[in-house]
Amino acid sequence: MSRKPTKGYFVRGQFVAHGSELDLELRRELKGSVDMSKTDLKKESDRLQALGEQLLTLRADLMSRLDLPEKLQDALAEARRITNFEGRRRQMQFIGKLMRALDAETVSAVETVIEEQHTGSARETLSLHQAEQWRDRLITEDDALTQWLQLDADADVQHLRALIRQARKDAQAAHQAQAHAGAPLRHGKAYRDIFQIVKATLGRGSDSDSDDTGTGADTEEPA
Repeated sequence: MSRKPTKGYFVRGQFVAHGSELDLELRRELKGSVDMSKTDLKKESDRLQALGEQLLTLRADLMSRLDLPEKLQDALAEARRITNFEGRRRQMQFIGKLMRALDAETVSAVETVIEEQHTGSARETLSLHQAEQWRDRLITEDDALTQWLQLDADADVQHLRALIRQARKDAQAAHQAQAHAGAPLRHGKAYRDIFQIVKATLGRGSDSDSDDTGTGADTEEPA
């Protein structure tokens, strides 16, 4: 005589029999979620979907630190390939659904690495702005080089002075060309070389002040 199959359902790949302790526990959790307002549930759903969207641009080294379900990883990879607006919208809704199935520990880990990436990006942006300011000061202010050497005692002073002189000549010629012919203002090689020297020096200072590691990618000078 065949045995009557146990009734139940699957949760995250685990079979839950009706009436079991796990079933009762899940039902209690579900009842607790019902007590949340619809507004709170919507906010939490939107928050998790937003986290999923940010995972699309997460650096590979940070992504490797997450223990995400294979189904979610596949969904993220598919979202990166989709260019159709409606198709991508539906895919992000699916990713949001998968994000809601993550446990609290995994969600916390996702938030941590996303914040780490944002902090690093903000630091790099600040460093670029500082490099731009020093480049402009070195070219336009006579006493800026003396102040800069206090930050970079190992600087090649003769080379830097030569670059500054050339950058000033290039700037004067560019402004004259712009005034006479209306040509767009173009900066010469010396202007770009000064920026790279300053950026590299400031970057070394940031590395010595922090234990954080960067992406290893070179950043081009902003246009």
